[in-house]
Amino acid sequence: MTEQRKRLVTLPDGRDVEVVEAGEENRPAILVHNGTPSAAGLIQEHVEDAVARGLRIVSYGRPGYGQSTRQPGRSVASAAKDTLDLADALGIERFATWGISGGGPHALACAALLGHRVVAAASLAGVAPIDAEGLAFLAGMGEDNVEEFTAAIQGEDALRAYLEPHVPALLGQEPKAMAEHMRTLLSGPDVAVFRGAFSEQVAKIMQDSLTSGIYGWLDDDLAFVKPWGFSLSSIQVPVQIWQGEQDLMVPFSHGEWLAHNVPDADVRLSSDDGHLTVWVNRVPEVHAWLASHF
Repeated sequence: MTEQRKRLVTLPDGRDVEVVEAGEENRPAILVHNGTPSAAGLIQEHVEDAVARGLRIVSYGRPGYGQSTRQPGRSVASAAKDTLDLADALGIERFATWGISGGGPHALACAALLGHRVVAAASLAGVAPIDAEGLAFLAGMGEDNVEEFTAAIQGEDALRAYLEPHVPALLGQEPKAMAEHMRTLLSGPDVAVFRGAFSEQVAKIMQDSLTSGIYGWLDDDLAFVKPWGFSLSSIQVPVQIWQGEQDLMVPFSHGEWLAHNVPDADVRLSSDDGHLTVWVNRVPEVHAWLASHF
């Protein structure tokens, strides 16, 4: 089993960022943006796939998650600067990137704003912009996400009041109990894969994100319900878009919208996938596509 290395990296502005990585440091690098809420962390099967392809794989915790210093008021675009500073600190010149779920917009931010450093990017079951023209943002979401985003739209106080009661239901719980808590968000295909080693790893990544409170989760949601800070039309690097038709966390319509609005995207829309199935099953295909662009 390939070792995963965990450490803190201090950025030029003095903030700490939690990093989990695997693979040899001189290999082509993939930077991973996890979902919401998630700390730095990698699924072991994805690590083994990346290393077998001769890649270095790096995950970092966005501000406020785990041991990563909070950055109040951050935008989706803020992730590009953090990713650039992190790549510099890790000695990575050019890199590929992918993001799952709430990490998808942050991978797209890197594609739009760091084009000279990014060889390719992928959004997996990623949310679309709140102000996306022609998209009913909440339509098709499970009840929990409708309530969460509605609170985020109302502002920080309402969102904080919504999120705080959910923390005890996620911290210290077994995956089965967590799945029950998220039942409005899990379609049949997602229930089927949320078990065994995968569910245990997902649970740890989510629980680690809350060890310092709700701030990463809070700030992610607030960033999603305001302008992202960049234009998708400005993207000039190769981008792959994945979306499952049976996704109750990020509706299929979000993937369709991104497919039509990210220039020249390689689009993978699937009638069989939900949300978690894209994460557990499709990453090797994403790695193969990203690796082909180095």
